[in-house]
Amino acid sequence: MRVRGTGRAVVAVAATGLIALAAAGCSQGGGAADAALTVAAGEHADVLGGLPAAVDGAKIVVGEARAPHTVTVFVDPRCGYCAKFEAGSGAVLAERAAAGKVRVEYVVASFLDARTGGAASARAANALRAAAEADAVSGPGKFASYQAALYASRPDKAAKDGFSTEHLLAIAEKVPGLRGAAFDKAVREDAYREWVASAEKAFEDSGVGGTPTVLVDGEPLAAGNGLYDPSEFSQALRDAGV
Repeated sequence: MRVRGTGRAVVAVAATGLIALAAAGCSQGGGAADAALTVAAGEHADVLGGLPAAVDGAKIVVGEARAPHTVTVFVDPRCGYCAKFEAGSGAVLAERAAAGKVRVEYVVASFLDARTGGAASARAANALRAAAEADAVSGPGKFASYQAALYASRPDKAAKDGFSTEHLLAIAEKVPGLRGAAFDKAVREDAYREWVASAEKAFEDSGVGGTPTVLVDGEPLAAGNGLYDPSEFSQALRDAGV
């Protein structure tokens, strides 16, 4: 995973044996048929189902605005390491957000589309934005639960034809109360394409060169090789004062 340094450099280092794969799959630079796609609910649904989400400019914020700490997470829906992070440490962030200890800001990038071809990341980002809108309309938990389900259902190798409209809608079936006329229309019509572009620009402007990348209160999280391990990630957060 390659991460460029900036004035607010951020670090998310994969285990040594994974670095080459991360550079190939989830860093800037350089097809699965629907019948073979997975549709799965995310884990820790009991916690995710109560988490409020709101759109704040180019970010989607999960948790209470008054939380004392802010964790910023840069992701791309096609990134296998983002899926690994969500499966391994997503519950840690969810539990701290539910306890009011952190608010989690997600910057949903789509740079892998330009690198690999297709528009899978942009379609998924649009659906995530639609899920955040559903939070505002019909109650909390829609975005957090959908994001977990989306990564749990990520197409093999994140092919350029992955995350089709029908796949994204099928994933939404795993989130109680998410499917409906407004959500389906937004997914089918790519209603939030301008927001998706602004989120990608926020990612590019940040100087971050790879995903997932984590900041705590604007500073790099010293998670090292433990980024994907819940126990080590929890300790890194404690060391950062969370």
